[in-house]
Amino acid sequence: MKLITCMLLLLLLPQAYASTCQHFTASGNAEYPPYLWRSADDSMKLVGANAMLMDYIAEQLGVTIDIGYVGPWGRTQEELAKGHIDFIAGAFYTEPRTQRMDYLRPAFQMTQTAVWVSEFRPFEYREWRDLIGRQGVTVINNSFGQEFDEFAAQNLTIHEAVKLEQGLRMLQGDRVDYFIYELNPGKAYASQLGISEVRPLAVPVSQEPLYLTMSKKSVCNTPEFRQQLQAVLQKAQQEKVMEGFLRQAMRDWEKRGSTSLE
Repeated sequence: MKLITCMLLLLLLPQAYASTCQHFTASGNAEYPPYLWRSADDSMKLVGANAMLMDYIAEQLGVTIDIGYVGPWGRTQEELAKGHIDFIAGAFYTEPRTQRMDYLRPAFQMTQTAVWVSEFRPFEYREWRDLIGRQGVTVINNSFGQEFDEFAAQNLTIHEAVKLEQGLRMLQGDRVDYFIYELNPGKAYASQLGISEVRPLAVPVSQEPLYLTMSKKSVCNTPEFRQQLQAVLQKAQQEKVMEGFLRQAMRDWEKRGSTSLE
């Protein structure tokens, strides 16, 4: 009798797996336009170019992927580590993160991180060492590539702001000398906040690939499924789908006008 029961369970396992792996959850950095931000119509929903990419992946695989807000960026990474969500739609590569998530290749986007300064207090910047001795700020739990992160930890004084808006305001108010953040999201927020007296310097801090990552604790995280995902990402790269998604996302972000950034 026990043998028959075990055989039945083994027969049912593939069906249960298939049923479970038809519906996925995803999240990401909710202060990341034009890549991701919270919808003005539903604050628990994330929209933007990366959300469009998740819809594309879901369509290609014939599954459902719900991308929603689960908290600030740090908490989002914790939720993925615990297996409460399956995907993060956009993360830079760092060695510590590989303990909690699998990076799916190829990267779907290259991003550029800038040194933002006040128009009234610019300084010459050609390399990372030019930041030594100055007060900086960035958003908590952000990474700009492992190499820069390690250099910053050893050599720079960089404070952490809870939100991107706070970091821009600290720079605007001369509380710091520079703000480290990505070029496109920084421009999007500065424009919507009406902050015109800050600007990015010409030389980037880093140029980093942006990856889709999957929780190591997701019940659907198998070599076979990751291979399917990576095939779709390869197709998306060949079709250059992110270029169109980014254009549409910028239009959507600009339509928000002066609505709240909360």
